Amino acid sequence: MSTIELTAKTFDKVISDNDFVVIDFWAEWCGPCRKFGPVFERVSEKHDEIVFAKVDTEAQQELAQAFEITSIPTLMIVRENIAVFRQPGALPEAALDDLINQVRNLDMNEVRASVAAAQQSKH
Repeated sequence: MSTIELTAKTFDKVISDNDFVVIDFWAEWCGPCRKFGPVFERVSEKHDEIVFAKVDTEAQQELAQAFEITSIPTLMIVRENIAVFRQPGALPEAALDDLINQVRNLDMNEVRASVAAAQQSKH
């Protein structure tokens, strides 16, 4: 599956309709983003069951602001509507593959329990 472009209008639907979404926040003028783009595409072709999406931070400034993206590229992974990974910087292909496998192996019941506990401690 090739990557899709996320916009403020499509973001919520893509996240809610898919259990596993890998998002690249990028911009055309960003050198590291342009180098990471082909890596992101190659990895997306290996994982048909995962949605790979890109957010152009110049065209989608409200999304970039909503997620407090201050450095690009930033990679974010959402599983079952929970952001389980977020980190600025480009990754080598092997590291991105490894990260996807780690996220695939997460026990989402544990993640949900952890999120619920964190929310309880805020109140």
